[in-house]
Parts: sequence; structure tokens; C-alpha cells
Amino acid sequence: MVAARDGQSCEHRDMQDDPAQQIDAEEHETAYELLQRGQALLRRRHNAQAATVLERAAALEPGRCSILEALGRAAFNAGNHARAYDVFEALLEADPASAYGHFALAQSMRKLDRPKDAVVHLRLACALDPASPLYRAALDRAIAALPESPESPALPESPAGE
Repeated sequence: MVAARDGQSCEHRDMQDDPAQQIDAEEHETAYELLQRGQALLRRRHNAQAATVLERAAALEPGRCSILEALGRAAFNAGNHARAYDVFEALLEADPASAYGHFALAQSMRKLDRPKDAVVHLRLACALDPASPLYRAALDRAIAALPESPESPALPESPAGE
């Protein structure tokens, strides 16, 4: 057997390059390891790849809020707003008091052309985290973008001096 420069035998080095063994090793990753890898991909803006990795983590740990939040972000940023909507709904089933969950679900709803429903969830996000300027600004933008409809007329202006 001929030794490679790094001190390993050529056979051993070839085994590391075997795609079947790499896939097998990936199949044994824990949900935590997959979450960490998915978050690293998100930081590098590899959103579709992150979503794929995080889907595997979610399959291993259904209902885990940290995984659902990351998966929803990855799906949303990859442009898969319908999947992000489903994931953020699942997040809110697991944690109904998640301000971020309501905010993110609202953002997905806006992309899916459901502006009135989005306002409801943005109001909930603001109620759950009143100090968040992000949620408040998103609510203000969503309300300003609502089309005026005949069944919901604009509020009358208050008289001057009050």
C-alpha cells in the first residue's frame, strides 16, 4: 500500500471521497447538527439549500420551534412563500405567543396577497412585543397598503382643536 502525502493510505483517502459514505454520514446527522448547518447556510444567504437541510431537521424533530423558525425564514427568503406560510402556521401552533411567528406569518400572507389577514397577525405581533420597532413599522406599512373598500370606509377626521 502506498502512503499518501498526508500520512493516510490511498485506500483510506479514497473511502473519504466515496459519495455513498458521505450520504450515509449525512443521514446520521442529528436534528441539532442539521439546524446548525441550516443556520450557517442562511447566514451565507444560501436559502434554498438551507431549506432543504432544515426540512430534514424538521422531519427529525417535528414541532421544534427553533427549527420551524429557521425553516420558515429559509423558505420565505428562497421565494417559497406558500411553504413559509405553512411553516409559520406550524410555529404558531407550537408557540401561539411567538411575536416573531405572527410577524413572519403576516409577511408570508402579504406575499400571498392576503393583506387584511396580514394586518391581524401584525397587530398580534405588536401586542406581544410592543417595544419592537420592526413589527410596528411593518404594521404601519401593511395598513397603509390596504385598499379602501366600500364595507370599511375611512374613519372621519377629528375636528381641529381636539
